[in-house]
Amino acid sequence: MQAMICAATFLMLVLAVPVQAQAEPVEEGGGLAEQRSASPLSDEIENLKKAALELNRDLLILEEELLFPANTQITVFLSLDVGEFFRLDAVKLHINDKLVASHLYTPRQNDALGRGGIQRLYIGNLKNGEHELTAFFTGIGPDQREYKRAATVTIAKDDNPKMLELRIQDSTANMQPEFDFKEWQL
Repeated sequence: MQAMICAATFLMLVLAVPVQAQAEPVEEGGGLAEQRSASPLSDEIENLKKAALELNRDLLILEEELLFPANTQITVFLSLDVGEFFRLDAVKLHINDKLVASHLYTPRQNDALGRGGIQRLYIGNLKNGEHELTAFFTGIGPDQREYKRAATVTIAKDDNPKMLELRIQDSTANMQPEFDFKEWQL
């Protein structure tokens, strides 16, 4: 598998270098014939580039399927609703008290999340059984003060892939952000 990935990467690097057919100027109409002979070469190079890109895509899909089989896969996403009471600076995700993912957010990423974007925070493998997920959030809360919160959930992993969403929502009743997990049904 590793050899196939290396070969595909090498092929892409070789094909990424632009090849330019240079025709010497020829007297009296001979230049048109040389331009036509360069055109099939360019078409062939373009076809090889497309084939290499398709091969690379297929290899990446295959690699993900091999690394994260569906029966052990867990994926955690992060979403932000409104964001008036909380501006996210960082998040850390722990599974069974082990840090598995962390991310620092830029204002641009916060803006994208606030407009409905969803970030894939983590993809990995878990054995079947009970597991505890804890997310630690750091940011700016109400009154522009530093705000740290955590949300914890216990999940039962079975043979199906598990997808969870970490949701940060504004609670207008409490004037505070709320943090929770939502399990997606496949």
